Amino acid sequence: MPDIIKPQRDVHWMVGIGRGLKGRCPACGQGRLFGRFLKVVDSCQACGTELHHHRSDDLPPYLVIAIAGKIVGFGVYWTEMSDNPPPALVSIAVWLSVALVACILLLQPVKGAVVGLQYALGMHGFGAPSPIGSPYDTETGLERPHAADPRRPAHVDRA
Repeated sequence: MPDIIKPQRDVHWMVGIGRGLKGRCPACGQGRLFGRFLKVVDSCQACGTELHHHRSDDLPPYLVIAIAGKIVGFGVYWTEMSDNPPPALVSIAVWLSVALVACILLLQPVKGAVVGLQYALGMHGFGAPSPIGSPYDTETGLERPHAADPRRPAHVDRA
């Protein structure tokens, strides 16, 4: 059993992203972030930080598509504008393969970076809970009425 490392509570967002890109715990930088290809571990083995409540949902695929699209788009443009472009079927096969490999290789590091950013910014359960609490009722899942929300000015129509 490895020695327990004390997690850093205040992590700069660039440090969190860097640790996530490397697939390491955003709190301590020692433990593994992923148990399987895209499955984030429930808690860090090195420092015990809970990671199960992250919410990286759709952002990593969007970022991967944008990055891979730029790489493949530039490559297609560069080869097609050359003096002797390859036949269309060769070009399609090559660039679809490059796009697939780029997306697979980028997805885990980008997801790790998003989890690291969320940890550093205290988002989605990584930070202290709001003093007001959740805007949703835990039993029904419905949004609570705004009348009890002290953040809303009194002059706003509460209908």
